[in-house]
Amino acid sequence: MENKHLSTIANDVICRCAKKLDTTVDELVHEFEAGWDPNMEGYSRKLVEFCCSKALTDMCSKLQEEMINNGDFIRFTFDMMLAWEIPSSTEEETYGEPLAKEKEEKKVVAEMTKEQDDIPLFYSDLLPFLVDHKPSVGEHAFLWLATLVNLVGDFVNGRCTFETLTAPTENRLHFPAYNIFLKEIIKCIKQLEKQATPTGVEMRDDEFIIHVEGTASSQRIVRHIGGTSWPGRLTLTNYALYFEESGVISYKDALKLNLSEDFEQSIKPAATGPWGAPLFDKAIVYSSSELEEAVLLEFPEMTSSTRRDHWLALIMEIILLHRFLRKFKVDSPSGSWEMHARTILGIIRLHAAREMLRISPPVPKNFLIFDLLDELPKGDYVLEELAESLKKLDVGHPCSASSILRSLNISRMSVPVEVVKEIDDSNRIPGQTDNVSSLGNAIDQAREEAKEIEKAKATVEELKGEGMGNSVQVLMGLIKQLGRLMPYIQEVLTWERPLCTSIFVLTTLIVIYIEWIGKAIAALLLGTVATMIWTRRRGDVLDEASKIVIYTGSDHTTMENIVSAQHGLRNVYDLIQSMNIVLLKIWSIFVSKAPKHADLVMAVMVVAAVMLAVVPFKFIVMALTLCIFVQTSKIGKYMENEKVNRRIKEWWDSIPVVPVEFVGIIVDS
Repeated sequence: MENKHLSTIANDVICRCAKKLDTTVDELVHEFEAGWDPNMEGYSRKLVEFCCSKALTDMCSKLQEEMINNGDFIRFTFDMMLAWEIPSSTEEETYGEPLAKEKEEKKVVAEMTKEQDDIPLFYSDLLPFLVDHKPSVGEHAFLWLATLVNLVGDFVNGRCTFETLTAPTENRLHFPAYNIFLKEIIKCIKQLEKQATPTGVEMRDDEFIIHVEGTASSQRIVRHIGGTSWPGRLTLTNYALYFEESGVISYKDALKLNLSEDFEQSIKPAATGPWGAPLFDKAIVYSSSELEEAVLLEFPEMTSSTRRDHWLALIMEIILLHRFLRKFKVDSPSGSWEMHARTILGIIRLHAAREMLRISPPVPKNFLIFDLLDELPKGDYVLEELAESLKKLDVGHPCSASSILRSLNISRMSVPVEVVKEIDDSNRIPGQTDNVSSLGNAIDQAREEAKEIEKAKATVEELKGEGMGNSVQVLMGLIKQLGRLMPYIQEVLTWERPLCTSIFVLTTLIVIYIEWIGKAIAALLLGTVATMIWTRRRGDVLDEASKIVIYTGSDHTTMENIVSAQHGLRNVYDLIQSMNIVLLKIWSIFVSKAPKHADLVMAVMVVAAVMLAVVPFKFIVMALTLCIFVQTSKIGKYMENEKVNRRIKEWWDSIPVVPVEFVGIIVDS
């Protein structure tokens, strides 16, 4: 029986759900309405969610590779997303062309040939014909399905996955893309199942091979040890990284790099080349406190360093996974294995997307949970919410990540006993816990802040790309902006404004005497805030101050500019020499190269120490303040003694500098 308030596709999906569950539509609706609150909104969408969740629970419990390869699971879940996006007849009318007509038109679907199926989807000539005038789903529908079925995506990075898959199709997911994506996932799982265990290694029961390269059918991996290079096979699991050196007939025993233990370890990009020259930026270096020497692995390729970046992201994802489990003390075997399974599925989805987008490989972090959250602003908050959601997650649900891996008969996969439990017929949904809303809010907030940071970084990158000459001009322009205050400050210091100077000196002395320095700083900060608010409300001032204008013209000729540049360079050279001389003379006094000068300096320092110990510090600061302003006044100029200044200059000039020796080799002292 069709419900008139539902859209055509929603009616069709609910009927198919009832057929899957071996029941009737009326019984499903009656069961749903028994727990429905009439005051709630969104009846049609909630009904679709209820029916789909029950059908998916039944389908996932019987999930096999054949169900995905023959297209039944893919077509049904895609229609579920369509029904969720347009659940009511009202929304169907506003959507444009009714989906009923489109559904009638696409009942006869031409099957893609095997040759077409092997072509990377978004770079084939078939794409315009595959996606034009066909139903498609948006981000929210995809994220809803990813929340239900972890095979399709993960709730944490589902939006990033969707954006990557739909970038060529204006952020709308069409069935051909969805179809090939899921089939590529199954292909990747089959390929990983066939990989051999590393030589001489006994893997754990829950250890799964995630990525392998360096075999006869894949690109080379080279390990550099000193001046020698050794090709071999590199295997990554959800616990460790294994490198097997190639032998004459077979591989030698594997070198194991444990990524799961709690010790200091790091992995970062590196460059290699002949005689140690960093010419080729296509390597990674792994170091840890357990290894005497870092392990350097190179991923040779002709142009870019895509392979290296891919491996680097995968290895970092495994390290971050185990850090997460340790930091948030995920001790339960079921919760720990669920995160392992979600990480494994995320990496498999990345492999599938790379097969689809061979010409332009996707950014790995869009598919990797922990790599994404490690870079995302406030990603640590999302990790906290993720850890909380694990406590309430039903990991035994047929649609959970661990259950999906078990249903697909992943080899060497042992699931904790408490995970394998009887599933009743209730509408339990993986990830749909009380904590999902808070997790979703944390993710949305992090994504919004990431967008703001990206905009800010774009302005910074624009400034960085302006070149050396423009950067110098910008710096000089900013200094000139600050230099506008200098004349006023100079007038106050030199008593050209006696009233202002007197008020400033008196206020400073009073503040120091009654120890109101903190309150004075607070008043200064409040004054700055008031100025900012005034500037914000004054539109004309804000428009003028929101942009820095740099004048690049010059009234001088080319020759005058060259001479001016030479003078500037000479001034910089003189400044550097003066700084070196000052530092060397201070060092000469410190090591008593000039004994008389050192004795005098030590005596002065002793007197200063006694004064600081006996006289209250505020009186010393007051005295220094008075000295500064008295020296710049007429009285100070009258009392100025040229002989004293001359004696001080002669004393400074008589200090010899420590000799400097230039050597080509560092000698241990």
